[in-house]
Amino acid sequence: MLDHGLSAPLSPVAFGRADGAAAGWAVSPGRVGYEQAVAAMEERAAAIVEGRAGELVWLLEHPPIYTAGVSAKPDDLLAPGRFPVFKTGRGGQFTYHGPGQRVAYVMLDLTARRKDVRAFVQALEAWVIGALAAFNVKGELRQGRIGVWVERRTPGLPAREDKIAAVGVKIRRWVSFHGIALNVEPDLSHFSGIVPCGISQHGVTSLVDLGLPVSMDEADAALKASFEEVFGPVVEADAPL
Repeated sequence: MLDHGLSAPLSPVAFGRADGAAAGWAVSPGRVGYEQAVAAMEERAAAIVEGRAGELVWLLEHPPIYTAGVSAKPDDLLAPGRFPVFKTGRGGQFTYHGPGQRVAYVMLDLTARRKDVRAFVQALEAWVIGALAAFNVKGELRQGRIGVWVERRTPGLPAREDKIAAVGVKIRRWVSFHGIALNVEPDLSHFSGIVPCGISQHGVTSLVDLGLPVSMDEADAALKASFEEVFGPVVEADAPL
């Protein structure tokens, strides 16, 4: 399990498959329940381990929910009755998922790519930063802080840093699952029920909050293009649900 930010850049296609094979790319319409999605993701990851299925990147939205990673602290759940809370096996602490946030579950075979968990997390971060760059947003990493951040400046006020994307993965038998969550246009007030990833001194933002009227389809296109630059080709695939 790992949910950790690194700062060194990756070279293009640093995490491509040795055989050049494409990963599946699936998008679920509507909202997919978190518990059902986790079950489907775990089933697909097991099938990849056993050679019964190929790699898959699965894009979706969830109904509002707080998820607790393996390092979650009870005191960081500020509004226990606001939304359902689900304990999950990914790394990290509390996160929020909900409408307007693009979640991408990444089920990749690191045996066929690179058996280096730290470099894999670095590649996920590079993927998000590349997608943000498509909208002229400079995504940044901070030592000791999880996720991808943007610096915001207002004349006459000190600069502030807000989180725009979370990264949290789990590796089992060298197959990854869970992944990233990019804030496109979620209700940012929903984050107030938790201390996101245990970090209270910084805020949360989204592409729309930054003044960019980005649609989910446009965000998906940017994520797809950036993924291919970091991880290699993809091919359209059916969503598990």
